Amino acid sequence: MKKFTLDEIDHQILDILIDNARTPFTDIAKKLVVSAGTIHVRVKKMEEEGIIKGSTLTIDYEKMNYSFIAHIGIFLEKTSRTKEVIEELRKIANITVAYVTAGQYNIFCKIRAKDTNHAKEIIFKIDEIDGVARTETMISLEESINDKKRLMHSVFREF
Repeated sequence: MKKFTLDEIDHQILDILIDNARTPFTDIAKKLVVSAGTIHVRVKKMEEEGIIKGSTLTIDYEKMNYSFIAHIGIFLEKTSRTKEVIEELRKIANITVAYVTAGQYNIFCKIRAKDTNHAKEIIFKIDEIDGVARTETMISLEESINDKKRLMHSVFREF
């Protein structure tokens, strides 16, 4: 099977779409001095190859009063309960990310809340899940790095 490779135009398309996934193909085409059809074909090919998977919308949670972020390390009574616990965690909307991990915790989550009292309620919900032995919480003071482009450019250099 032939490996799909990206060229500089593909890199530039991805660069623009990472900034704003809703950028019209015509705007991208003008910026890159190619036809809108070229952009459409290249994006479609990257979707077919699985390089682009959907698009995302970035929400400013601070403007919605959900600026409190905490990371929760979850210790399970038995690792065999992992799938069941993950399914219960999915029911808690404030959990925005969850990883099954090797190391100190069995599961590591990121939550968003309105304030410390709201976070406490969420943590108590997690603690009540059957199979959870205990949790350990770390409060995020600031999100210092959240930059998809740096990794993307590093990956481009490998291609």
